Amino acid sequence: MSRHQAYRNYDYENDLDEYEGDGYSDGEEELSPEDRAQMEVGTAEVRAALGTESSKVTTQQIQEALWHYYYDIDKSVVYLTTKFIAPSNKNKKKDLAPSPDDVVLTAQSQASSKKIAASTSKKKADLGGKGDEVTDNVKGLKLDDAPLPKSKNLDVLKEFDKNKGKKSASFVVVGHVDAGKSTLMGRLLLDLSVVDQRTIQKYRKEAESIGKSSFALAWVLDQRSEERSRGVTIDIATNKFETENTSFTILDAPGHRDFIPNMIAGASQADFAILVVDATTGAFEAGLKGQTREHSLLIRSMGVSRVIVAINKLDTVGWSQERFDEISQQVSGFLSATGFLLRNISFIPVSGLHGDNITKRSTDAAASWYAGKTLVEELESSEPMTRALHKPLRLTISEVYRSPQSPLTVSGRIDAGSLQSGDALLIQPSGEKAYVKSLELDHESVDWAVAGQNIVIHLSNIDPIHVRVGDIICDTKQPITCTDTFTVKVLAFDILMPMQVDVHRGRLHAAGQILEIAALLDKTRGTVLKKKPRIVKPGSVARVVVKMGTKVPLEAGQRIILRSGGETVAAGLLE
Repeated sequence: MSRHQAYRNYDYENDLDEYEGDGYSDGEEELSPEDRAQMEVGTAEVRAALGTESSKVTTQQIQEALWHYYYDIDKSVVYLTTKFIAPSNKNKKKDLAPSPDDVVLTAQSQASSKKIAASTSKKKADLGGKGDEVTDNVKGLKLDDAPLPKSKNLDVLKEFDKNKGKKSASFVVVGHVDAGKSTLMGRLLLDLSVVDQRTIQKYRKEAESIGKSSFALAWVLDQRSEERSRGVTIDIATNKFETENTSFTILDAPGHRDFIPNMIAGASQADFAILVVDATTGAFEAGLKGQTREHSLLIRSMGVSRVIVAINKLDTVGWSQERFDEISQQVSGFLSATGFLLRNISFIPVSGLHGDNITKRSTDAAASWYAGKTLVEELESSEPMTRALHKPLRLTISEVYRSPQSPLTVSGRIDAGSLQSGDALLIQPSGEKAYVKSLELDHESVDWAVAGQNIVIHLSNIDPIHVRVGDIICDTKQPITCTDTFTVKVLAFDILMPMQVDVHRGRLHAAGQILEIAALLDKTRGTVLKKKPRIVKPGSVARVVVKMGTKVPLEAGQRIILRSGGETVAAGLLE
């Protein structure tokens, strides 16, 4: 499991009790293994930061500070220095320094005065009448005393132009369940030496032990135990590889219908798509009626215009050119009807299990009829989408977790604009400000990042309860607005009427309802055909008004998906 996955679904709201209780205890059994490891690392870092002065504080004092400052090294050092190493003249006259618990309680007083008053009374009683001195001491200390990150004030776009190296691109891998998506990507990474043969042998032994020997390659991307035991991808699996000219990010999306929301999140980050089709007799036909068609609708609705169709497992039908042509014709037909241009569609016969036509041509004589490009060659010739470099910063958070570098770390793809270390950011919908402590790109520390890049941001000066997966990080001067009612122009995949729907935008999905169908529109010209129709039939385009249960960050031009009863019913552009 990656370090990211451990905190992907961290429920900060239920964790608030940690901040409202009696504080950190000496009882090691209260700490989880992750917290204990984080505490040990943090203690060492604080002692290193304090240098020769570290002997003036105890390990317990350091760990109390770390616990209450959520492992923020800077804030803990400031607190310890102010209270124990170099106290102010006023504090020198006091016999008792405040605990970190008192500091946090006092800092929270404006937000919850009643709760603080009760806690303060308890503290005074416990301290035997010296509580007034404690209160005096904490008045001069602010929760945000830690220094803000320093910015180099770089002209990021100039730096980007100067440092242009390989182009970067992301692609999503979609298709019906069991089409072989993860195995195909595992083989690609093995043949490009991103993973070594020893790792594959290890996975093969583990897979054989549970009777799933053919799943070894899929396990390169499917890291979760549930995915391995069930043999299906559940969440988006990501990996990276490089060719001579391009740095690629793979987004392996789930094929099972239960995990369509995760597939939507993957498609929203992609420049183009690989649609994997199972050529096995009967399997292609079942997939065409199942997720193959729905995935095609979804990736087009999310703005993907280039698709490479990998016709997989063709070795199981003897590399039949007739079968390849039959599948290509049918897929071309429905992709064209979905809105893809034929010039943006490519077809490749492959075997993910054996590696044919992925990084090198098939050596099987039965496949000699195919003279086209390999999968990697098709990827190389695919141009990424135009980057919105000059627009205000927009980044959709795809993961939230703790890391050794910061008490709060997030990752996601920059949709528009740029950022650099030291920048002030706004998190929507909470409206809270944060600062960029540092940045990572491809596991390396960087000073800046631009639209199109998948970036890791170590944040400071913000409470983790204000940051969630699906939130938008934006420019403080040109923030994205939050709304609970919006108008969207949609293509209907099913019958639409005033009804309950789930609204999906990338990682965000929230409950809402279609309040009103404002108009039925002409597909090509966009002119109004009929005002306020009672229903919208599948295949029609309409303007609808949607009301959400809560305010979410949305703006004109964004693509959203509407789902109901586990089915995708419409997709379109926010107006």
